[in-house]
Amino acid sequence: MDLSFTEEQRLIQQTARDFAVREVAPKARELDLEGRWPTELVARMGELGLMGVAVPSEWGGTGADTVSYVLAMEEVSRACASTGVIMSVNNSLVCDPLLKYGNDAQKRDYLTPLASGQKLGCFGLTEPASGSDASQMETIAVDAGDHWVLDGAKNWITNGPKADTILVFASHDRAAGAKGTTAFIVDKSTPGFTLNKPDHKLGIHAAHSCTMFFEGCKIPKSQQLGEKGAGFKIAMSTLDGGRIGIASQALGIARAAYEKALAYSKERKAFGKPLADKQAIQFMLADMATELDAARLLTLRAATMKDKGVRHTSESAVAKLYASEMCTRVAHKALQIHGGYGYSTEYDAERHYRDARITEIYEGTSEIQRIVIAANALKA
Repeated sequence: MDLSFTEEQRLIQQTARDFAVREVAPKARELDLEGRWPTELVARMGELGLMGVAVPSEWGGTGADTVSYVLAMEEVSRACASTGVIMSVNNSLVCDPLLKYGNDAQKRDYLTPLASGQKLGCFGLTEPASGSDASQMETIAVDAGDHWVLDGAKNWITNGPKADTILVFASHDRAAGAKGTTAFIVDKSTPGFTLNKPDHKLGIHAAHSCTMFFEGCKIPKSQQLGEKGAGFKIAMSTLDGGRIGIASQALGIARAAYEKALAYSKERKAFGKPLADKQAIQFMLADMATELDAARLLTLRAATMKDKGVRHTSESAVAKLYASEMCTRVAHKALQIHGGYGYSTEYDAERHYRDARITEIYEGTSEIQRIVIAANALKA
């Protein structure tokens, strides 16, 4: 595996780093405490080409690769996990499937404004009664000739309250299970589409999510994404790439927690000496640094495989599983190193601790990742 980055990849990384340090980080605590949607930061990400990193320029994107996306995601998430996941959803869960499965008209009308940051997208898969068991969704799609009619609900939809476009997965044949699912592109202005109030969550307060409802929503056949019955396949292949994005978010959160703990250990004195002189603290920092490096390598491996067009289901699951659980462990140690100050909102350690936890849940829980990894290992 080549561990060196191209000039283009380094340029995108530096662009994201400069943006994150100068514009995102100074607002991160305020966004978290107030739960404010980062309107101005989302707009800037569009201007900088960060909302469609791996989308070809002909469709409004930057025309880079998945490795570049990983590098940019880590930098933005290091500054603010909420801003990072907004970026991740638009890139991984909306632009990616539209690029892969959309026809030219759909790419022109939907992908181009999404990838360029003119519009925002979200991914409607999870439901109140079906989270990990996505094949048992209850949202129904009825074929009415020249259009479909959608009825049902989706919940925990990140970007939902602000999204212009929603990729929705619905069952047109419950008896067929996963093979009876179809994907649709839904406009927020569609009659019968309504939103609940934003969810109240433990972390990522500025990345709003909500429950959305579909009541007799008429969707033109032109807004069907992919073939009839291919919805579950589209959703699962999309999540393969999405897990790389969440692994990258986890890297950013963990790196921020580690760097702040490292700096604090040098400044804070206990028993007349800096914390950094204590072997117990040194061992914690060593474990944190090691796990960060390991997670980054696993994530870059999955990204490289995606760029090569090689099947990467297991590798993406491995990266997401390890990076997310690493993130929780590192954030936990960082808070512990800060002691009582780590428990205070005056320091960022507690924010990183809260933000870390969701990475083990969305886009496939750690338990689902283990099922995916084991299933692929047993096939070998």
